[in-house]
Amino acid sequence: MSSDSTTTAFGTAQVRRARYAIAAVFTVHGAVTGNFATRVPWIQDHAGASAGQLGLALAFPAIGASLAMPLAGRISHRFGVRNALRGLLALWTLGLVLPALAPNLVTLCAALFVYGAAAGMSDVAMNTLGVEVENRLGRSIMSGLHGMWSAGALIGSAAGTVAAHLGTDARLHHALAALTLTVLGLVAVQGVLDLRSEPDEEPPPRFTLPPRSAVVIGAIGFCAVFAEGASMDWSAVYLRDVIDTSAGLAAASTTAFALTMTVARLVGDRLVDRFGAVRSVRAGGVLATVGGALVVSSPGGAVGVLCGFGLIGLGVAIVVPLAFAAAGRSGPNPSQAIAGVATITYTSGLVAPSAIGSLAEATSLVTSFGLVTVLAFGLVLGAGVLRGADRKAAGGVPAPSGAVAKAPSEG
Repeated sequence: MSSDSTTTAFGTAQVRRARYAIAAVFTVHGAVTGNFATRVPWIQDHAGASAGQLGLALAFPAIGASLAMPLAGRISHRFGVRNALRGLLALWTLGLVLPALAPNLVTLCAALFVYGAAAGMSDVAMNTLGVEVENRLGRSIMSGLHGMWSAGALIGSAAGTVAAHLGTDARLHHALAALTLTVLGLVAVQGVLDLRSEPDEEPPPRFTLPPRSAVVIGAIGFCAVFAEGASMDWSAVYLRDVIDTSAGLAAASTTAFALTMTVARLVGDRLVDRFGAVRSVRAGGVLATVGGALVVSSPGGAVGVLCGFGLIGLGVAIVVPLAFAAAGRSGPNPSQAIAGVATITYTSGLVAPSAIGSLAEATSLVTSFGLVTVLAFGLVLGAGVLRGADRKAAGGVPAPSGAVAKAPSEG
């Protein structure tokens, strides 16, 4: 399909509709995570798991995602990206019911493995479509899409908090949430772009190592997600144990960090369009490094540390969206490259909390966040690999090699 015919097929109104649709998909995806996270204590009690056993079980979503994400490209090749997303997103939203049904540790691990696999595959499909919409618009939208994911997670968390406060059985809560989010997800998917492979195109392998370009880009994503995961999971503990704050102020730091990430992602596209991906990430790396230094040095006590965590959130917020955007343009197979970057970032999210805890036990939490500060500085040094994430408005963009794009209204 030529650039001109592509531009004709995708009028401005249709692309905007596709943008809103994929933003809704990101929101639904995030809402599942928010609903699940708030009921983890109930799930732990129902499964009769100790703290250590729960920690083991909570590793299985990332394991399932990492193993399943390479399959997303093959599923998209066979069924088309929109149909693939429709099925994978429904599998993810309905999978919310599984953990609460698990009566013991073994079944909980199995449920979380399936839950994570569905999360990872749908994640790859929706990011692939997000990059394609960004290509069509000729300007950055990936940061905003991930901001909508964060907003969905906050909405889901609020719903879960209300359910927990009312003492609602998590099986009932998650069943109702799953049904609601499945319906919303299916409606949203109707408006996304429909990308299909050429009939004679060779299908991607079921499992393959990520391309070298994805590994390099993923390394930057690793640094950002490590800092994010460490701050999200350990900021409250840091304030309580190192700064000796009240439990309420310590807990508020986690919510504040999540809100900072959300706001930064929602406004991040404007910065990327104005300054470019490389300069934006480099500046973010400087902010995150300064934030890490504030946390470690603790000037001004709790206020200084809170500001430090806020700067870390601001600094790393747009990195992962830009990593997906750069991966989607790094080669002829966007799904494969995005799956490679997603696998690396999921792995970072898996190892960060435990790595911080292990290092803190061997040394101190202050030393652990010294490592976070070093990784944040890695964003300054490595920002250049995200040059492919830049998109300047330049009219229509042709469909990716080997893909036939159809209007959202087509079947």
